[in-house]
Amino acid sequence: MATRPRMPRPSPAELAAAQAGTVPDLIAPGLRVLFVGINPGLWSAVIGRHFGNPANRLWPTLHAAGFTPRRFLPSDAPELLALGYGVTNLVARATAGAAEIRDAELRAGAPALVEKVAHYRPHTVAFLGLGAYRVGFGCPKAAIGPQAEPLGGAHAWLLPNPSGLNAHYQMPDLIRLYAALHAALP
Repeated sequence: MATRPRMPRPSPAELAAAQAGTVPDLIAPGLRVLFVGINPGLWSAVIGRHFGNPANRLWPTLHAAGFTPRRFLPSDAPELLALGYGVTNLVARATAGAAEIRDAELRAGAPALVEKVAHYRPHTVAFLGLGAYRVGFGCPKAAIGPQAEPLGGAHAWLLPNPSGLNAHYQMPDLIRLYAALHAALP
């Protein structure tokens, strides 16, 4: 199999210019799963793709868990739509890290996300971030896995954030938990 070219690392000036930038939603009506990140990173804002840093563990996790036929790169993200998957964020503004997002921003993003889900009607909404979900939706005891309450008419599922900064979950854990969602889909 031929090696696909990797994107060059954004320059410090490009990353600085991307502060508070946004990334367009990758969304369509009737998706099987709408993955919801916390917010885009700076690398994502530079290239205009969700989970844009090629080192982000989302791409190998999605493949190993059965969502994609091969390991995608961020540039392959538009192919997710044909597979029935999309990506959005709870908070639109790009930051160097999710720790820069204020609790008020997470809470403010929740109603907009509910409206988006009600409009696009995915089967399942998968939140990629336990802490952000707990704060944004006022569910301090929420745990990883399916949630009892639907969101905008969709099943809600909570998964760990795949960022390499999330040391609480290693790759085998991520793969197991994401595969559980994949196995639960109709």
